[in-house]
Amino acid sequence: MKSAIGILLWSAIALAALLGIAGTAAWWNVWVFLAFMGVTGAATHRLIQNAPGLAEERRTAAARAPHWDVNVVRMVNLALPVMLVVAALDMRFRWFPPVSAAVSMAALAAMIPAAMLTYRAMAANLFFSSHVRIQQDRGHAVVSTGPYRLIRHPGYAGAALFNLLAPLALGAWAAWVPGIGTALLLIFRTAREDRFLMAELPGYSAYAAKVPHRLAPGIW
Repeated sequence: MKSAIGILLWSAIALAALLGIAGTAAWWNVWVFLAFMGVTGAATHRLIQNAPGLAEERRTAAARAPHWDVNVVRMVNLALPVMLVVAALDMRFRWFPPVSAAVSMAALAAMIPAAMLTYRAMAANLFFSSHVRIQQDRGHAVVSTGPYRLIRHPGYAGAALFNLLAPLALGAWAAWVPGIGTALLLIFRTAREDRFLMAELPGYSAYAAKVPHRLAPGIW
């Protein structure tokens, strides 16, 4: 209940601020987008809380993660707020022609499987930490079930796709600047984490030989 109230409060404050920046309450995209984020946020929070030890791991992981990863996570965490503000400013000043309603609706629909991919990765992986590290204290082992049967980093794949779709869902081409930047950061993090796991996690090299692609089957 406390988490649900917190998500509702955050959504209401964010909505009021973004509509104020945009200068209009008729920006239907942000209403739908924040509702979507509220639902996915609540589901993700519940999943983390129900996984043994995962909430504590994610809360303390930064103190034990490589410095490069801490910096990448900070930038990724800023991406959504920046994207929302840029979209709101684009709505006010019309830097670019508006995205059509049909394209925005298609992007919103496509965000569902993107979010589900990340959610299913978290559900399958009890070691889905917020930062890159070998969780020896939690018996860290290779996960090869769920979407990990197809690609090695399904959580990043879903997140990168989400960041490419979100600007279209918000109806603002300008928001693609932070959206594309975040997707590139996630690709960079995927490559760095993959090398780290190859070197440090027992059994990962054998798993990588069976599942050769990191983010997209048949591509990379």
